[in-house]
Amino acid sequence: MNTTLSVGWIGLGAMGTPMSLVTARAGHRVTAYDMSPQALEAVAPDVASAESARAAAEGADVVVIMVATGPQLEAVLFGEAGIAEVLSPETTVMVMSTVGPRAMDEATARLLPTTSHVVDAPVSGGVARARTGDLLVMVSGTEDDVASARPLLDAMAGNAPVVGGRPGDGQRFKVVNQLLCGVHIAAAGEALALADSMGLDVAQCHEVMNTGAAASFMFNDRGQRMVAEEFDEARSALNIFVKDMGLVTDAARQVEQPVPLAASAEQLYLRGRREGLGLKDDSVVYDLLRRR
Repeated sequence: MNTTLSVGWIGLGAMGTPMSLVTARAGHRVTAYDMSPQALEAVAPDVASAESARAAAEGADVVVIMVATGPQLEAVLFGEAGIAEVLSPETTVMVMSTVGPRAMDEATARLLPTTSHVVDAPVSGGVARARTGDLLVMVSGTEDDVASARPLLDAMAGNAPVVGGRPGDGQRFKVVNQLLCGVHIAAAGEALALADSMGLDVAQCHEVMNTGAAASFMFNDRGQRMVAEEFDEARSALNIFVKDMGLVTDAARQVEQPVPLAASAEQLYLRGRREGLGLKDDSVVYDLLRRR
């Protein structure tokens, strides 16, 4: 079986850009569309440019969608210039955005008259791991559909477990992932703000706590940015967690599951956006909490 695929790529944001590049450098033929000409220039010449989403998708073996929100996914697929009209019954659509279970379920159902080949594959790991093809991808879909996308997953991911047999299960796993990430960032900010308020050496507190049971990936990673006060370069914007914690609480509401810690963290991120910090790095929650 030929493992070189033609890929239509839609969305070249902070994550989509390095993901498309590692895919192309693994030998796949990638043609991308993004509304930003600068984003298209940034991936040339490894990734070819298309003038529209439809042009990128037409004739592709796999169409990868890496947009930010559920409404953007709907617009890409079914909007006025949506790609659904140019897909064939053989096209595999792989959604790698974090859009939530509801949006994924609705998109899968609406695609059925066009193609039944849908892979739900949201990613986690951040920009640095995207650049090295070492992401965690939570994959769901039929065995055959996942197999058809596996060469791309192998290029982008260090770990790409199949977490369910239906599109939507990947989003459900990602919701659990984002609950943990969002709460851990908020907890890191709260802990270091408390240390600061008590007059402790915040850098030493971060160093010491990372050697014990209180350590976590987010406390280590975001805590470094909190200590250094590196809020302006948004490696992961606070607005992302406004969206993602909203997806967490929405998914929990659908199954009547209380998520009090996630709800509290969501309110912190919403407060940050209301205070004009949405485009700052999400580690800015530390600064938000220590303001007096």
